Amino acid sequence: MPKDKFGSEIFEGGHGKKPNQKLKPYAVLNYLLKNTDENHTASAAEIIGYLEECGIYAERRSIYKDIEDINKIMYMTENDCTIHEAETAVKDDEEKTVIYDKSRKGFYVRQRHFDIDDIHLLAECVYSAKFIAEEQAKRLVKVICDFVSDYQAEKIKHDVFLTDRVKTANKGIYYNISTINSAMNTVSDGQKHEPEKISFKYLKRTINDMSGQTERRNGNKYVVSPYKLLLNDGNYYLLAFDDKSQAIRTYRVDRMKDVRLTGEKRAGAEEFSAIDIRAYAQQHFSMYSGSTERVTIEFTNPLLDTAAERFGTREASYRKVDDKHFSVTAKVAVSEPFFAWVCGFGQRAKITAPASVTCKFKEFIDKIGDMYNE
Repeated sequence: MPKDKFGSEIFEGGHGKKPNQKLKPYAVLNYLLKNTDENHTASAAEIIGYLEECGIYAERRSIYKDIEDINKIMYMTENDCTIHEAETAVKDDEEKTVIYDKSRKGFYVRQRHFDIDDIHLLAECVYSAKFIAEEQAKRLVKVICDFVSDYQAEKIKHDVFLTDRVKTANKGIYYNISTINSAMNTVSDGQKHEPEKISFKYLKRTINDMSGQTERRNGNKYVVSPYKLLLNDGNYYLLAFDDKSQAIRTYRVDRMKDVRLTGEKRAGAEEFSAIDIRAYAQQHFSMYSGSTERVTIEFTNPLLDTAAERFGTREASYRKVDDKHFSVTAKVAVSEPFFAWVCGFGQRAKITAPASVTCKFKEFIDKIGDMYNE
């Protein structure tokens, strides 16, 4: 049989070996993955039509044989067994990847490792994350949707993109995260790596130009020792030891620009080791710093779940006050963001101790009131 310039046999009719037959099972599986699910099937004739468009000859009997082989190799790969064990196992439909639906007279791929709700949730998480730029979020959702059929993917994308969300405009956030992780790594390319400091410029908005962000400190670089990446309220934060203040600080990763490795050994190990990460995240509301104190707040009973989600149960103590109220005592970063959080509950929450924090809270409220009295 004649061959083309690439060494492949050229089919010239008759009953000899057809071209591209080794590619056929892969093409069949690819078609089924993209075009079938529990609600959509494909007949042998439709599969044959697709193969013809690809330049691959197929007969109905060969499609059944290909699907039989696909089921065996998929089971063998997933269960790390021999082909003979797989052959026995896939006699049970529950162990097959590709199922034949007798009522609809067609084949479909059965998802065994996840269901459509799992993929929908993952896509929603990606698109709701504020630290992922719009175009990057759409690209990632597309990658996730490759695990389902085209019909399911279209519905997921439609549902996910319905809501207009506030997204970061910093498209370099992936690079920032990658560089930060490289700085924190103890191993790089199989070799021991000494964690190192990073430098970056930090951005802020100004009322004069809301279309973009300007550099803090007049563009002078921050130099910090990175220790932990934290995810809070849809944003990524870096927990790091700051050279200038000689203290642990948090930085919004999407506001960092021109992040670079310095090659200088990381500092602040002692300060970082003294921090309980879980408690730190619970105490520092909205990632604003303040003096940490043990504070008691009295809430109305319906807010118990809200308080537990904010303070946790390990480091906080709860007490019944009366039939309508409870109190929680926990360590918090006493700051204006904390006071604003309490204000959000109106008369349903009240700081009761210590007296010093109660006085500061009253001063905070009075200053706001004075603005409206003027």
